[in-house]
Amino acid sequence: MRLFWKLIRQSFRLQLTYRAANLAGLVTNFFFGLLRAAVLVALYDSQASISGYSIQDAITYTGLTQATIACLSIFRWTPVMQSVYSGEIAADLLRPVDYFFSWLARDLGRAWASFLTRALTIMVAYALFFDLTVPQTLGQWLLVFFTLLLAMVVSFGWRFLVNLAAFWTPDARGIGRLAFGMSWFLSGFLMPLRLFPPWFQRLCDWTPFPSMVNTVIEVYLGVVEGPDLAHALLVQGVWIVLLFLCCRLVLRAGVRRLVIQGG
Repeated sequence: MRLFWKLIRQSFRLQLTYRAANLAGLVTNFFFGLLRAAVLVALYDSQASISGYSIQDAITYTGLTQATIACLSIFRWTPVMQSVYSGEIAADLLRPVDYFFSWLARDLGRAWASFLTRALTIMVAYALFFDLTVPQTLGQWLLVFFTLLLAMVVSFGWRFLVNLAAFWTPDARGIGRLAFGMSWFLSGFLMPLRLFPPWFQRLCDWTPFPSMVNTVIEVYLGVVEGPDLAHALLVQGVWIVLLFLCCRLVLRAGVRRLVIQGG
């Protein structure tokens, strides 16, 4: 456990050294966030509320989703597949640390560094331009951070699983593009899931994607409370367990294939 926290700290410090990349990502995310906010303002027109989202909630939603891009890496994440293709995985597997949890620790360190350098900065900048919805109690703030942590872990499990396709194909980037593109639509990143038809929302509920983005957003906005909130947190926990089990099984099969081929 001590090694796990050490890897988190090392990854956290490493991410903070990429000052130019963090600044460029921050500016880009903020710019596109303003464009998305303008689109939603036009969508609402004179309506005060749509599906339980006020115009203030909708604008806050664009800020939150743009702020979580770097934390959740839902646009692109390929270091595991790159390590397979480069052969670095051989050295990683020989280290006296669990391969899966070492990547989890590194990703959590990267995610929290991105949270501090980009997510918080974007929300502060948004507050200068818009009147945002803000959690009203300390308990709600704590729930937001807890659901965000769970969302990071769910996101990692999905991304790691996608990267394991590298064991079976000479170029898994195409699979990654399809998988990540699917997560944009089904997670509630591109548009709040509550604005979609009920049948589409039910479809999304059968995937891990809402647990990455939609749950965090709705907890922050106070849309889910009571039993619905407990259910949302339980669903996040269930997806973490399921994805971790799938990652373990697929990783074992992939390593066996790698060894059999003499890699």
